[in-house]
Amino acid sequence: MEATVPDERPSAEGPATFREVFAQREFRVVFTAGALSWVGDYVAKAAVTLLVYQQTRSVALSAAAFAVSYLPWLLGGPLLAALAERHPYRRVMVACDVIRMALMLLIALPNLPVPALLVLIFAATLANPPSQAAKSALMPQILAGDRLVVGLSLNASIGQAAQVVGYLLGAAVASINPTVALLFNAATFGLSALLVRVGVRNRPATMTSAHRSHLLRETAQGFQIVFGTPVLRAIAVLVFSALLFSIIPEGLAAAWANKSSRGGMDAGTAQAVIMVANPVGYVLGGLLVSRLFGPTRRLALMRPLAVFSPLVLVPALFDPPPLVVALLAALCGFAVAGMMPMANGLFVQALPDGFRARAFGVMATGVQVIQGFAVLVTGLLAERFSIPVVVGVWSAAGVLLMTVAALRWPDKQTVDDAIAKAAAANAEPTPDLGGTAADGTPAGTDLRPADGHRRHAVT
Repeated sequence: MEATVPDERPSAEGPATFREVFAQREFRVVFTAGALSWVGDYVAKAAVTLLVYQQTRSVALSAAAFAVSYLPWLLGGPLLAALAERHPYRRVMVACDVIRMALMLLIALPNLPVPALLVLIFAATLANPPSQAAKSALMPQILAGDRLVVGLSLNASIGQAAQVVGYLLGAAVASINPTVALLFNAATFGLSALLVRVGVRNRPATMTSAHRSHLLRETAQGFQIVFGTPVLRAIAVLVFSALLFSIIPEGLAAAWANKSSRGGMDAGTAQAVIMVANPVGYVLGGLLVSRLFGPTRRLALMRPLAVFSPLVLVPALFDPPPLVVALLAALCGFAVAGMMPMANGLFVQALPDGFRARAFGVMATGVQVIQGFAVLVTGLLAERFSIPVVVGVWSAAGVLLMTVAALRWPDKQTVDDAIAKAAAANAEPTPDLGGTAADGTPAGTDLRPADGHRRHAVT
């Protein structure tokens, strides 16, 4: 049966509504499954760190149990994400959920040695890159036009909300019985797999076996198309730069809460207030900007919001109390969330179908590396200088960087041309010539839909 194409919404129209987005049955399924997995993941993180600490009384090992979940992205995120391009996205998502469910059940076994626990956690998180890459690549096949932008905003917002709920729920449940929290996570993965298997239509892989090369070469093509295409490169720079600064309050919250004037709060409360502020601001920004402004206005706001995101943190120089720090962090999260769905939407439109999962792997890995780098560097600087000075100066540098990125943003014609080229690539096969095309698209890869039929490009 030929694939149906989601309705397009011209960019000049008003914003798509939440009702329109949730009217798509497959989006409701993917949204619900993602929310379940995210909440379960954060519950498990809280539980695992406590479980390791209870067994070892070691803060370092407890922190290692938390940090190990990020290693797959750093060690091989793009390579793992490239695997998703080779198989139907629904199959990848279901398989990854089932694998993670099984490994979480093993982690929940009583009296498991800590080394074995860490190995199992690492193995479970190896499924994250291909699963998230498949989900990202599937979204444009479910939603189109402004509905895609609103859908991306809803997904990002639920991810942030799940972080807050998961950490709070995980801390509460884990303090009673960490095993229960781990079993809860296994159950969320199982339910997510069932929902996706039943509620998402099976689509063929975007890369057929006839067009496969070496996995390393396919991974390199992901980097090549992201950083070799001017529009995609500009979006990547804007996104990476925004996250380079917005993560700082959350990353330094523990030390900040203990070293600054706390305005009558105890250190634990101050830390919690600062840490949840950015996700809360992100949720509000993503929902409000996507709902209140149309596509044209959102596009116009994207660069000012990018500059505003580090600018709002500059007042940290004056060592404000935790509630003010939290307000600044929330405003920063609001600004980042306001620009991010539009940036994601443009990225998807300017990207040929056959590269979506790989490009997502590149971007997701970059996000992990950038945020880790920012927290590490500012943490080292905070050993010599006061945290307010470090955050304020770091953010002021961010204003300069974001201003340069905004000024160097491609003009409208360049963006339109990139979207048109991606649309043409989605409709027609690319000759197998090898090398790289003039617009940065890796040649030698057939961008024709795997079912052999033409389909309208998502714009």
